[in-house]
Parts: sequence; C-alpha cells; structure tokens
Amino acid sequence: MRICVYAGSNPGANPAYAEAAAELARLLAGRGIGVVYGGGKVGLMGILADAALAAGGEVIGVIPQDLMDREIGHEGLTDLHVVGSMHERKALMAELSDAFVALPGGAGTLEELIEVYTWSQLGLHGKPMGVLNVACYYDGLAALLDHAVQEGFLREQHRSALHAAATPAELLELFAGWRPATVGKWLDRTDRVPRA
Repeated sequence: MRICVYAGSNPGANPAYAEAAAELARLLAGRGIGVVYGGGKVGLMGILADAALAAGGEVIGVIPQDLMDREIGHEGLTDLHVVGSMHERKALMAELSDAFVALPGGAGTLEELIEVYTWSQLGLHGKPMGVLNVACYYDGLAALLDHAVQEGFLREQHRSALHAAATPAELLELFAGWRPATVGKWLDRTDRVPRA
C-alpha cells in the first residue's frame, strides 16, 4: 500500500508543520505503507521524504523535468520518476497511490488536493482522502466546504469524503472505515435557467 502525500515546498512558519510531516512519515514507514509525493528535497516535502527514508520506508517521488532542472529534486529516494509536466506528475502520483493526504502547503498543495477530491466526487476514483489539520491549518477549507453544502453546491456525502484529523494516526483510523459516496455529483439535474 502507498499513500500520496501533498505537502508544501516551504516549511511554513509554525514548527508544528515540520513535526507533523516527520511524524506522518515515521508512522507510514512503521506500518509498511509507502509514500508517494512530489519528489522535492525542499520544505515539508523534503522533511517528509527524509523522515520516511530514515525510518526505513519506501519513498517514491514524481517530479517534472523543469523542477528537476532547478535542482530541487530529491535524488536519494527509493524511486524518482521524472516526467514532462505537472499534469503527468499528478496523474502518476494518483495512479501509484491507494489514498491521499494533504499536509499544510500553499496553492500547489491545495490544487492537488482539490483535484483528487473532485475526481472522487465524479466517481473517477474510490480512494480515501484527508487533510492533516496541524495547528488548525485547514479550518478555513473546512468552513468553505461546509458553506458550499449550505449553499447547494456540494452534497453532504461528498463533503464528508474529505477527512480531517489533527494527528496522522487519527487520519489513518478514519481511512480504515471509509467508503466512497455512491450518489451523483449533481444536486438537481433539471436545467433551471433564470428567466428575464
């Protein structure tokens, strides 16, 4: 089994973020679960990879050639796939993984997470997903998704598909009992167009 971990290419301002990345890495390695991630040696990505490797875990990186050329690729991994584009990177990471976890991160981390979340909503995969809500980092995202449910843009079943937990162990517990939503994405399939 492998879990795809999305993480910031910066360490963030709170030392708790780096601690959580290392804790997640050690937990996964200890359970024999491989890590698939963006292949970088910087920020939370590098902390995650180094901690998993130090704990004897499998770490597979996927990085576009452009980022490799900028010398941010981690060359000490179990396996490093160098691909042609960000699109190829995300597709291969998803293909290699059985679940998805987002550590704190910026726009790139959010974009990767929301893409696999959307794929789940569309029924393109049935893999568990979650955020490691370190120091309440993802509280704003949770509030936005709750608001989307209230405003009729997101089904409650799809909202609950994205787990949030404060610790890696708690998040993996949530994954163990997860089942994909079996309802369609659309709340109302009738085409209601406002009339002038």
